[in-house]
Parts: sequence; structure tokens; C-alpha cells
Amino acid sequence: MLSLALAGKPNAGKSTLFKAATRADVDVANYPFTTIDANRGVTHARTDCPCLALDSRCGNERCHDGKRYVPVELLDVAGLVPGAHEGKGLGNQFLDELTNADAILNVVDASGGTNAEGEPVEVGTYDPVEEVDFVEREMDQWLAGIVSRNWEGVERKSRSPDFDIDEALTDLLTGFGATVADVAASLRDLNYPEDPIQWTDADRAGLAEEIRARTKPLVVVANKADVAPPGNLDRLRETDNLVVPATADGELALRTAAEAGVVDYDPGDPDFEITGDVTDAQREGLNRIREVMTEHGGTGVQAAIDHAVYDLLDRITVFPVQNETKWTDGTGTVLPDAVLLPRGSTPPDLAYAIHTDIGEGYLHAVDARSDRRIGEDHELSAGDVIKIVSTAT
Repeated sequence: MLSLALAGKPNAGKSTLFKAATRADVDVANYPFTTIDANRGVTHARTDCPCLALDSRCGNERCHDGKRYVPVELLDVAGLVPGAHEGKGLGNQFLDELTNADAILNVVDASGGTNAEGEPVEVGTYDPVEEVDFVEREMDQWLAGIVSRNWEGVERKSRSPDFDIDEALTDLLTGFGATVADVAASLRDLNYPEDPIQWTDADRAGLAEEIRARTKPLVVVANKADVAPPGNLDRLRETDNLVVPATADGELALRTAAEAGVVDYDPGDPDFEITGDVTDAQREGLNRIREVMTEHGGTGVQAAIDHAVYDLLDRITVFPVQNETKWTDGTGTVLPDAVLLPRGSTPPDLAYAIHTDIGEGYLHAVDARSDRRIGEDHELSAGDVIKIVSTAT
């Protein structure tokens, strides 16, 4: 399962976003370090379900009238304060937790209502643009410190006649999620001495920045957009980042109301319908949420998750089936599973993603939409419905 992590300073709204996106029961409060131990939960990326091409919807519990929700892990960790890479606040714990994440949702207080340490201040008095590069900067410095502290091992390996710097750095950075390909691509973009003994702190810092950018891409979630002063969101968008305006409070309110049968709303919808009895105060609150959704195309919570999965990580959703005619599994369930794969994946990649035994026993695959056999080097596309034929099935 892909893993996304919520990062940012304390009190930016990470725990509210986490609670809205996962519906997990976590503490939410208006003070720094509400979160101490990391919260882990399951959220979902949204895509179109192939059942839209059928005469009726598939009925899968993760399909809402053709809107398919694919499970993704979501991690909410302690807030970051300036100097976190040096251990300030809960910095080391925070940064350690991020090593397994595939992408980061950098939650920014777009309202400017909390200072650098996450303490409440008057709305509009703190510049949210200061937060945009904050997480990247702390992660880069933290990783550079790890590289520097362990560089002596690379220097020792360099004395071997069969020394390979790509392999040595991959061994060093495996814990951060870096692959051989990540290291090789990073080194291609750097100018560095051939002899590791000649590397400087600046060389190691440059390596850390490249590796972090490749292994931990970020989406900036401009939270509290519903109370942000005019101009804050515009200035955030002017930064060189993917910025998604959001109201975690609004999303949480809608999901809670939907569960109570008060509104008709699916995560990621641009609007909602009031279907139950509400008080005048509740209706007024829902209308305020609707105004924000109208301006930004939704609450932004689902959009941020989808941007991370489908844009930053460049994943596609593929639907494996056992019966290529009825699009079912062995029990007759229509479109039972959805698998997130890197773009460019092939049928054998899908087979291994389903189960190692199925991958090892791979024979061939069938495109269920066209009912044609496809080659093992065929590049899968988003929304493909695929039957895998394997000795293990």
C-alpha cells in the first residue's frame, strides 16, 4: 500500500485532516503538539470505476456510483518546529517517521493564524509562505546530517578496487527509501569529486537535497482556506509548488454529516445536497462550506490525496479480475480489487502486485475490455481491467 504522510508545523490542521480523511478517532485541539505518537490510518485515492462502462454499477463497497476509492496509508506525525533536524521539539521522532512515506502532504496554515512554532496568533499576522519550504528544508538538513555522520563508511569502501559509488550510497540511503535508480539519477544531476574522501559538506548537502526531492515529493495543502485573508492563497500559488487550497474542518463536517444521513456527499465531490433535517445554525454552517467548495472545486482534502498519488507519484489504477467476460472474481464479485501501479507497469508487474506466487507463475494476461490477450511487455493504462493467467491461480 502506498504511504502518504502529513507534515507541517504544529496546529496547522494535520490531525483534523487526518481525522477527516481516515475517519479515525484522534485528538484534535488548538495547541501545539496535540499529536505525540504518530497516527496511522487508511484513506483513499479517488478514480473512475470501470463499472461506468457496464449496464449497472458494480456494488463494491469502495465504489460509490462509479466513484472508486483505492486504499492508501495516511500517516499523521508530530508537528515540526524550526530546528527540528537538530532535535528541537519532536523533530527527530517526526523525521524518522517520514522515512517510509512515498510522498508528503505539507499542511500549511493558509490563514496566517499560527506562528512558526504553531502557537495561535491573530489571523493574518503570520506569513504562510514562510511554511512552504519549511518541511523540505528541515528534511534536507536532517538527511544531510545522516549522510555526513555515516560518510566514513563510504570512504572505507572507496579503498576497495571494485568500489561502486552508486552501490555504496544506495546502502547508505536505503533506510530513507532510496533505490539504486534514485541514487544514479541524483548523481547525474550533481557535480562531485570521484574520490569520496574529497567530498565536502556542500557536496553531501546537495546529495541529500536531490535524494529527498526524488523519494519524498511534496504537495502543499493550503489548509484553513475558508478563513484565509484575501491574497494569502494567491501568494501561496505563486511559489514553485503544487498548492491545493483546503478546509479540513469543512471536510470533517461533511463526512460526519454524510454518516449521519444529513447530507449526500462523497469525498472529492464539488458540492453536496442536504437530505436530512438540520437546524438553522447547521444550515448556515453548511452553506459556508459550500461557498468555499464553489470557489475551489471542493474541500481540497481529496484533491490533495489524489494529486499526491496520481500526479506526484504518477500511479495508475488497474483492476484485476478472474473472469474476463463478467469482470468478476471466483465468487462472482464484480470488479473486486483495484491496484495502484507505477505508470509504465506491465502485466507481470500487476501479477506480482497481486501476489508473489502469481507473479512467479505468470503465463499471460487478457485485456477484459477488448477480450484480447496482451503481451508481457504491454504497458498498462489507467482503468484497465486485466485477467492474469498464472500457474498459481
